[in-house]
Amino acid sequence: MSDRMLTVVPVTPTIGAEVSGADLVNLDDAQFEQLHEALIAHQVIFIRDQPALSPIQQIALGRRFGPLHEHPAAPHLDGFPELFVIHTTRESRIANGNGWHTDVSCDERPPLATLLQLHVLPASGGDTLFASTYAAYETLSEPLQKLLCTLTATHASEHIYRGRYADRGVDDDGRGYPSSVHPVIRTHPDSGRRALYVNRAFTTKINELTSHESDALLKFLYAHIERPEFQVRFAWTKNAMAIWDNRCTQHFALWDYWPSERKGHRVTVQGERPYYDPGFDAESDSVRSVTSAPSHLRPNDSL
Repeated sequence: MSDRMLTVVPVTPTIGAEVSGADLVNLDDAQFEQLHEALIAHQVIFIRDQPALSPIQQIALGRRFGPLHEHPAAPHLDGFPELFVIHTTRESRIANGNGWHTDVSCDERPPLATLLQLHVLPASGGDTLFASTYAAYETLSEPLQKLLCTLTATHASEHIYRGRYADRGVDDDGRGYPSSVHPVIRTHPDSGRRALYVNRAFTTKINELTSHESDALLKFLYAHIERPEFQVRFAWTKNAMAIWDNRCTQHFALWDYWPSERKGHRVTVQGERPYYDPGFDAESDSVRSVTSAPSHLRPNDSL
């Protein structure tokens, strides 16, 4: 047992927690286990007052969660293919993450977690929003839950990646862009909870429906996931780190700070192939369902 345990304080009842007392470079095994448990429980965790981790240190921290994922298209730091550089300046034509998404869901085995540390921040702005796709699923009506559990969706990347990184020195001529089919509802392997797994960035269609049906259902699901009741907003401080679980969250990095600069390093942890477990009994495992959700979060006709 560590002599110095971490303090975990929820930011909202639905998603997000601030973790204090952590030195991310020197976590002992007990502290790391507590950090991991906080991530599973709160879906995204925020750790402030850290030193600027070197690429080697951030990669080593990421590997404690599992083997690292390499982005299929984005530029990386020279000599560190696992480390994705986040950098926006007044000359940038795009800003990474400026829209609701979950990281690289186009891959057959998308990242299970992302660790992002920002070293350069604008004087104001540049917050990141996170949404709980657990809450989004659990507040749907039971008939819609049952329908969604039978469906799969295609997640593609060429429409995003082709040309996106040309201004950052990446040659995409002849590049293969991943596309995968995943269940619309995925089961989390650690918590056993179910989460909606479609997002505006990568999801192109629900495979079992007509194009009109798919478009209409996806439009509803995106709006439902993005309800503010399911969100937490993180105001960055220098060298703070956010760690989020891509299996049960989406995020949106606000680009409201032009022409200021924002820069940091990101590593992602290789995940499992998304799956839906039809045998999991949510009620017997004390997982919240629509019947136990607060009335103001239950399905309504306002969307």
